Formats: sequence, structure tokens, C-alpha cells
Amino acid sequence: MSSLFRLIAFCVLSCIFSAVAADRPKIGLVLSGGGAKGAAHVGVLKVLEAHHIPIDYVAGTSIGAYVGGMYALGYSANEIEALMMKQNWSSGYSDLIPREQLAYREKQNRDQYNIPLNLGIRDGEMQAPSGVLLGQSMSRLYRNTTGLVPEYSSFNDLAIPFRAVATDLETSRAVILSRGSLVQAMQASATVPGALQPAVIDGKILVDGGIANNMPVDVVKSMGADIVIAVDIGSELVKKNQLNGAVAVLNQLSTMLTQASTERQKQLLTDRDILIRPNIDSLSTTDFSDMPKALEAGEAAAKRLLPQLQHLEMSAAEYQAYVQHKQAISGKWLDNVQRPVTQIVYHNDAKVSHSMLTEVLGIKVGDVVDKQQLDDAINRLYSLDKFERVSAEFEDTDEGRVLTVTTKAKSWGPNYVQLGFNWEDDFSTNSAVTLDWALTLTDLTENGGEWRNELKLGFEKLLATEFYQPLDANQKSYSRARYQYEEKTWDVFNSDVLYYQLDRSSHRADLGIGYNYLPQGILELGLTAESGRLSSPVMEGDIDFTTYGGYFKLGYDSLDNISFPTSGNRVTLNVFLRDEKYNGALVSGPERSLQIQADWKGVVSVRSHSFVGKASYASVDKADDDNFTIYVSDLGGFLNLSGYHKDSLAGAQKLFGAFIYQYDLGRDALGMKDYPLYLGASIEAGNVWGVGEHVALNDLVYAGSLYLGTYTPLGPAALGIGVSDDGEQAMYLFIGKNF
Repeated sequence: MSSLFRLIAFCVLSCIFSAVAADRPKIGLVLSGGGAKGAAHVGVLKVLEAHHIPIDYVAGTSIGAYVGGMYALGYSANEIEALMMKQNWSSGYSDLIPREQLAYREKQNRDQYNIPLNLGIRDGEMQAPSGVLLGQSMSRLYRNTTGLVPEYSSFNDLAIPFRAVATDLETSRAVILSRGSLVQAMQASATVPGALQPAVIDGKILVDGGIANNMPVDVVKSMGADIVIAVDIGSELVKKNQLNGAVAVLNQLSTMLTQASTERQKQLLTDRDILIRPNIDSLSTTDFSDMPKALEAGEAAAKRLLPQLQHLEMSAAEYQAYVQHKQAISGKWLDNVQRPVTQIVYHNDAKVSHSMLTEVLGIKVGDVVDKQQLDDAINRLYSLDKFERVSAEFEDTDEGRVLTVTTKAKSWGPNYVQLGFNWEDDFSTNSAVTLDWALTLTDLTENGGEWRNELKLGFEKLLATEFYQPLDANQKSYSRARYQYEEKTWDVFNSDVLYYQLDRSSHRADLGIGYNYLPQGILELGLTAESGRLSSPVMEGDIDFTTYGGYFKLGYDSLDNISFPTSGNRVTLNVFLRDEKYNGALVSGPERSLQIQADWKGVVSVRSHSFVGKASYASVDKADDDNFTIYVSDLGGFLNLSGYHKDSLAGAQKLFGAFIYQYDLGRDALGMKDYPLYLGASIEAGNVWGVGEHVALNDLVYAGSLYLGTYTPLGPAALGIGVSDDGEQAMYLFIGKNF
């Protein structure tokens, strides 16, 4: 009955509105591009609504396409203001998947390869995306504000007929977007070339419409507008004293293009048309904290022109009929949001199985999908880190809603290059720089087999190759085969003096089978073998070793940040059962050993205050109580018994615990938005013991630290000082090093 009533009401309102509209000129609204200054458009709309000035057509470019599209959907100016102001628009300029959303294996890769570059190799050539940003996060912002809007065969079917303007990157001509996905049209119109990945619609590569037509007066006139209200928020050219860098020059060139197109459109305005130019020249196009000021400027500019606008006013009754007509049209798609999904269609050009997509999406036929549910589903798919973009669109049919999910393969794949960097210095003899490089070949088998080759240079040296083979279509179980050659130097200190160095080189092979019991956790069981050599100037001769046996691994990781976490836990348990054999300066036959390594890190946060706990335990038990093993654990370094030098304590048995207080000084007190600044302090206790030695709590060394840290595009950075109760002290500087 409600649908029938709405249909009757719509027909009656349409008749009333048509009768009223026939006697007045049609008004077209043109909203130009201008980034964060686009809130000025909302200010103009608020004045138009307050004075009962109707809008019959809307055309917009860039942020103007976003505001215009929202208004055309049927949202009021106040509703658009509320939706725009509560969004974190800066988050739309990062497509980095939050660490806590990554699967366990991808978390470990992210931590090691911390340089955030999307690089690949295809057909023997280095590949990269065609934009610094892929647009996934910006698409999410648009989707969260528009709602679950269906695709339209024509944007004339919106509450107000609408057009978005983009630029064809191939021809430089303006492209008028008049149908399809409203979110895609908005985003294509605002896709800054070079910064954002171009949109592809109907086979055309599209970027920001401001290049070709930043204020589309001609478009709204061609739609049928008799009178045009155009709002110009484009940037002005800067003076020569401000052209003091490459970025400034590029911005000036961009402004030249948009200004030229705007000036051409201004020539189309007649005496009947109204041009509104808010006072927004001092505001930034990229600083979204300026949005409230831009909104006020838009209101002020529209109010100044009220003498020219007032002849367009409707009576209260006429305007009420106009508003109700819009609400009746928008009510149709709002009603459809409550209908169940009758079909789910996948457009997938990545090598990910249909069953895996279905399982991760988590939406089933018969579900009534709300905005949060869809957002979570898309985020889960994107967090697989296998796609360049993930999007979803609805089509309303007589039976219900058809959900189409599009997953786009990474254009710079399927072979990927990853880079990592870390530098640590303790202002004494230790300054360590390590570079990591990896080449991963993906999609080698039907279930998504991967072959990774790794190279580590600098203070630590490693060469490794690993084949990772999922054993089922959903990639829950897997097998893993790995070989690595590693060289490592242990520096042993005594009272801040380097006592001696121990060099270790080894070949190691692992063969395991595992299960991803959760996205955040793994179980793995396998075989391991290792051979190598220990050497040192203080030893009478080298020690050759050979070990082989089995292992068991358990991992769980939900931390949002490996070094400065504010939520989550990380637990690892490694158990090795081996036979160890030594020759050379130390001779012994095969001896059975049991090694256990257990680590935990967890955090609880209250607003800007985080309380982090760390605990580690390691032991090696040998059947014959032999007092030598190469499998020792390290202590020493920042937040790892602060005050001591890096890894300066080594023993077969280790016990360590720490409590860390972390205050987000940057966001809480200094107003820093892009990067946090943490002020931290720690209390630590731990020590190491040899094989068979008694672990005694009265042997614990106590330490503490104070530090300042932040998280940069190259990973964590920290400057700290540590002291211990036995007189050891050290300063630490880290960039890119996880701790």
C-alpha cells in the first residue's frame, strides 16, 4: 500500500509541479572545480533554498560535480553540509591498507618492505600505476556520503537532472557524463592527473574535468536552462614572487588551464545569468580544514547578489510543491535500498577464485544491505591486497537489487618489486644501515602460487628464495619451500667497549605446510635443515655446524602498527626439535635439542594514551646438557633492554618483559594531523642465560627509556635514551626500523 500511495502522490505532485514550472524560466546551476574550497557551493545552496529559488538542472566539475550530484540526488543543502563536514577528506588521499586489516603474511611483508612504492615488472619492463593514488579511499568517501545509489540509465532520472564533466586524457576534450554510476562520474570528474589513477568509463581514460571545462555553463544551457547561476571557485594565478619551486610552477600551469576554460565559459553568460564569485582566493584547494571558511564565503557571496536573485524566488506554496516533487523522485531509490539483494554478479579480471571472492565479501542473496555492511565488505576484499580497485554498484529490478562487484587486477603486476630500508645508530661504534629488495612472481598456479626472491644488503646480509603455494581455492591452507643464505655479525660489548665479534654464515632450507586459521593468524608445521660456520678472532678455529629437524609455528597479529601500536595484539610461538652437530674448534656428535621461542606484544589505549606490554621467553634444552648451541637469543637495544647496545647480550635462554607508556603528543597537544608525534617511556627487565643454567629472577637487569617517535612514509622513526640499573646507557636513533 505504501508503494501505491507513493506512486499516487508522485503523480499528483508531478502534475502540480509541471503546471507551476511551465510558467517560469528554467534555472540551471553550474558548480566549478576548486578542491577543498568546494564547501562554498554548499553555502550558495543554503542561500538559494532559504530564498525559495528552485534549481531545474545541475552541471558540475570536480568538487562541483560532487556537490551538484548530491544536490541532484535530493539531499538538501543542510544535509550536504552535515555529510561533507563529518568526513575525513584527507583520508581519501591515501590508499594504504591499514595494517590491522591485512592478513598475517602481508603484515610481515609490510613491516619488512616499508618503502610505500607500487612497482612491478611485466614483459621485462618496470611498471607503475598511472597515478600516485589509486582512488580506492576517495571512492569510499563518495560512497559513504551518497548512500547506496543505483546505477542510472540517465542522470535525467535524478531528483534534478545532472551532468558531470571530465576530461578525455587521450584527446583533451571535455566528456559529459550523463548516465551510469553517479559515484564513478563524481570521482572521474575530480581525478587529478598524475596524483590519482585515471578513471575508465565507456572505454575512455578520464581525468579532472577542470582541464577541459572547469565551469560548464554550455552544458547546463544545452540541458534546457533559460537562466544560469554559475559559481566560480577556481584559483587565481599567483605572483612571480610565489613561483619559488617546482610544485608552485606545476600548480600555476594547472591554474592556467582551468582559468582558460573558465574564461571561455564566462563568455557564454548573458545579462539574465548570474555569476557568483565567493571570496576564497586566500583558501587552499587541498587543506580541508578550510571548508568551514569556504562555506561561509559561499553564503556571503550569494547574499551579496540577492538583489539579482530575488526575482527568481517562488512563493512558499510553490516552493513546497517543488521540494516535495524532488523528495518523491529521490524517495524511489531510497525505498529500493530496503529491498533484498536478488543476485550478486562479479566482474573480476584478477586471478582470485570466485569462491574466495564470495567468502570474503560476506554478502548473500536475500540480504538487505546497508551502507556500513557494503563498506565493510568492500574493505575486506581490498584488504586482500590483490586488487588495484574494488567497487560495487546496485541495479534496481522488479525482483530486487542486483549487486555488481568489480575487482580490478593491479595494472603494474603480476610481478612485484618491494623495497625496504632501515637505519639505526647508537652514537657509538654501531651505525647500521640495511636495504631490503624483493621480487615476487604471482599467479603462477591456479590457486595463486607465488615465487619470492629476496636480497638484504648492509649490516645484515641475506639471499633467499621461497615458493608459496596455496592448496585450495580460498587460500586457507598452503605449502611453503624456502632456501636462504645469511651472514650475520654479533657484536659483544663489555661496559660500552666492543669486546669481540662473532661472524656467522649459514645455508638454511625449510619445507612446511600451514593453515590460515584466521586472516590474522597462521599455523605451520614443517622440516628444517641448516649448515654453516662460526668464526671469530678470539676463537682458536672455526666451528662448522649442521642441524636438521622439525618445527611448529603459531602466529597471531592484529596490531595496527608494529612499532607504535594503539590497538591489537601480536603473539608468536616457534618450537624446533633438532639434531645439532659441530666440527672444528668444537667437536660433538648429533645431539637432540628443543628450542622454544615465545613473544607477545599488546596494547590498550584510552584516547591519546596507550599502554603497551611486551614479553619474550626463549630456551634451548639439550638431551646431554651440552652447554653450547648456535641457537641463541639476543637482548640489548631500544625497548629490548634499553641502555645496552643492540644485541649485546646473547644466550640460549632469555626472559624479558617491558611496560611502555605512549602519549600521542602531536595529535592531542600540537594539532598535528598527518603524522603523530609520540612521547614515550618504558620500564624493562630481562637477562640471558646459557644452556642448562638456572633462570633466576634475581639475575634480571632492569632498564628504562625515554623517547620521541613518529611514523613516516619510511616506517617508524625514533630518538631515545636508555639506562640500566647496572650502569649501562645508550642513545638511539632509528629510521625505518621496527621495534
